[in-house]
Amino acid sequence: QVQLVESGGGLVQAGGSLRLSCAASGRTFSNYNMGWFRQAPGKEREFVAAISRSGGNTYYADSVKGRFTISRDNAKNTVYLQMNTLKVEETAVYYCAAAAGTYLGRRSEERDRYDYWGQGTQVTVSS
Repeated sequence: QVQLVESGGGLVQAGGSLRLSCAASGRTFSNYNMGWFRQAPGKEREFVAAISRSGGNTYYADSVKGRFTISRDNAKNTVYLQMNTLKVEETAVYYCAAAAGTYLGRRSEERDRYDYWGQGTQVTVSS
């Protein structure tokens, strides 16, 4: 089992920045690719970004490329999501997730590739 706990959410104005963290415990963190997803009210959970086990490779949804950065610190068992130039429509609950295996690419967008999920942290972007 891997337990994931997100933090860092909050209220920010449009154009602002937030940094989310996801702390992992349980099984060896560095054995898992990590991903971030988000779910807005009334919408399906959507993929945001993913990172490989070593942190050397990343993959982003087109909508966040150039504005969001995913990173990880395996010594701290933590994955981060730096979000810049936030938009009102990006208001959502943000979730981190862990996936066994080494694949990182388009299929990383699929929710069922992930084995463990956190409880989520609310991000609200005001106009």
